[in-house]
Amino acid sequence: MNTVENLKWRYAVKKFDENKSLSETQITILKEAFNLTASSYGLQPVKMVVLQNKEIQQQLVQHSWNQPQVAQASHVLVLCIPKEYDIKNIDTYFSLVKETRNTPDEILAPFKKMLTDSVTSKTQEELAVWNKNQAYIALGNLMTVAANEKIDSCPMEGFIPQKYDEILGLDKHNLTSVLVLPVGFRAEDDYMKDLKKVRKNIEDIIIEM
Repeated sequence: MNTVENLKWRYAVKKFDENKSLSETQITILKEAFNLTASSYGLQPVKMVVLQNKEIQQQLVQHSWNQPQVAQASHVLVLCIPKEYDIKNIDTYFSLVKETRNTPDEILAPFKKMLTDSVTSKTQEELAVWNKNQAYIALGNLMTVAANEKIDSCPMEGFIPQKYDEILGLDKHNLTSVLVLPVGFRAEDDYMKDLKKVRKNIEDIIIEM
């Protein structure tokens, strides 16, 4: 099956098979896909919690608008952004660039200054919006890769970040949760499993120039 067929196969799972779990290989693919996701300037401000703990997953259901998929899923991927974002992140990035590419400082300096000036000119609220936008890019990439690997998923914005942060201990990592993606395998009795996908016609959503 090609990518388009796999995306037709994908849907937001309403019920996972609790008796099936992702393999280590499948989890590794999702981790690598997350790490390879594009991000603004390549800064990678988003981190991902990979949760496989039924007790904690069950605790999170009540803070997820009672969506049972959080408990049913093989794993729950929680995308997080920094609570406080500063130029230390810029310094870390350019250290990695130099280590990876051995780029001379005189070449990196103008770009580093531009990013430093950009970050320091923004409020924490503005930086949070910017970083959350990067999380959405990661979410889309994870969903597409999951579909290509025949891994089911259900993207969620409907949860209480403060409660997730508390239960997962994200404060000590200077992180706050922004998006949730339970992953696993669809249940045979998921009522959505065999329904036709509802989408507009291509000509209604594409403008060619």
